[in-house]
Amino acid sequence: MTNDIVALIDYYEKEKGIDREKVVGALQFAFISAYRKMVAGSDAIEEIRAAVDTKKGDITIFATLKVVEDADHEDNWNEVKLSLATQRKADAVVGDPMEFNITPKNFGRIAVQTAKQTMMQRLRQAEKEMIYDEFKDRAGDIVSGTVRRFEKSDVWVDLGKFEGKMSSRERVNTEEYNVGDRIRAYVVAVENELRGPEIILSRSHPNFVRRLFEAEVSEIADHTVEIKGVAREAGYRTKVAVWSDDPNIDPVGACVGLRGARVKNIVRELNNEKVDIIRWNDNPTEFVHEALKPAILRSVTLDEEKKVVNVTVDEEELSKAIGRRGQNARLTSRLMGWDVQVSKDESVHEQFEARVTDASSSLADELGIDSETADKLFRAGGINADMVMQMDAGYISQALEITEEEAAVILDTVQKKQNETA
Repeated sequence: MTNDIVALIDYYEKEKGIDREKVVGALQFAFISAYRKMVAGSDAIEEIRAAVDTKKGDITIFATLKVVEDADHEDNWNEVKLSLATQRKADAVVGDPMEFNITPKNFGRIAVQTAKQTMMQRLRQAEKEMIYDEFKDRAGDIVSGTVRRFEKSDVWVDLGKFEGKMSSRERVNTEEYNVGDRIRAYVVAVENELRGPEIILSRSHPNFVRRLFEAEVSEIADHTVEIKGVAREAGYRTKVAVWSDDPNIDPVGACVGLRGARVKNIVRELNNEKVDIIRWNDNPTEFVHEALKPAILRSVTLDEEKKVVNVTVDEEELSKAIGRRGQNARLTSRLMGWDVQVSKDESVHEQFEARVTDASSSLADELGIDSETADKLFRAGGINADMVMQMDAGYISQALEITEEEAAVILDTVQKKQNETA
């Protein structure tokens, strides 16, 4: 069994990456616990330690006793008589601490079995502490791993020595994962819970896109170009606002790359998620024009107190501005930090209606009919008396939703008016 101890130390040090001292410390703690369970009354020993020979695998248990006068000796577990102490160490004096080997016969063989559970608990805890120590500063980084297993909707990813968890809310709805798939993910946090450290991974986090751009675009890595904001609906669309204080650098062009090479690499990693790269502007009016492209905006008004941007567009531009399922407007709102309200521009329609009203009013005067009838006739194509006279009663009846007799009366009225003015 002593060889098993050496093998155990080597396994946890080399395969699990746990510091050798921590492995030996766990073994020492386990053997002390095992000793106290095996030897009745040994719980009374105040100072006890276990020594592990990491080369031979031998285990030795030591107790530290206090030297006392023979007459004062009362505690066999923690005290040693002066007469016995001087036999071992001639210059021993009262009050000296003295260590004694109290290892039972064949202790190693029995202790390994007894200490196994305690030892494994300590080693697992040491492993968890190592995970936390190694990953606590990696929150915000991108890591690569292999899908190992699924637990309900959670994906567990093998990161080498450790595992990371990607919960359902951190997954991308449009992505499917299979055991053995190689994936990259963003480290959201390393949480040191009671049950041990937990590495939280995400592929849906906006900062996953940010880190991909930092890795792909050298100008962002060296801070020549700055990412001012990222708004994302994972799996569908992302907007990235970029800026540079160097007038000789085009921040959008730098992120797109030659023939779109840089952004294509990022889109490929995101499984063809649409990525819009926008030039940042601290002027909300100018920035919303950029952010809502390709839609052409007719007007922009700001309510700075309520942080609301009211945008109007022509009817044919409305679907572009709002975007599929409202994504374009919604992501622009997140990117700006303002509530972006998009509506159809009614000014052209209002101008048209005003001209129709004027024209139908003139037609009413010209034909000697009421304004409501004149408006209906005008909209039906009767823009003047001659055009009305060319209409038959059936057409007027259908257009004005009246009977043919009533339509004939209108034509008769128009005819009389025309005769009077002739």
